[in-house]
Amino acid sequence: MKQENAIKIFEDKKVRTLWNVEKEKWYFSIVDVVGILTVSQNPRKYWSVLKTRLKAEGSQLATNCSQLKMQSADGKFYLTDVADTEQLFRLIK
Repeated sequence: MKQENAIKIFEDKKVRTLWNVEKEKWYFSIVDVVGILTVSQNPRKYWSVLKTRLKAEGSQLATNCSQLKMQSADGKFYLTDVADTEQLFRLIK
């Protein structure tokens, strides 16, 4: 696995990441981070509900999230909601 799409480990959990060379930024899978922070059994559903609530409140965070292809557990690549470091800190707040 290249550094550009390395998996980071946080508290024994995997977080998929992607390095954007042009912007010189790391992008992190929001679902992976939500799974760690909430200890949810279904982090994808948790993020879906949270994103809907954020949009309803007029938050720009959910609107500005990008989607990038990241490898999933089955080895295939799917579009995944990602956040850069700044967006991730806003989400954690």
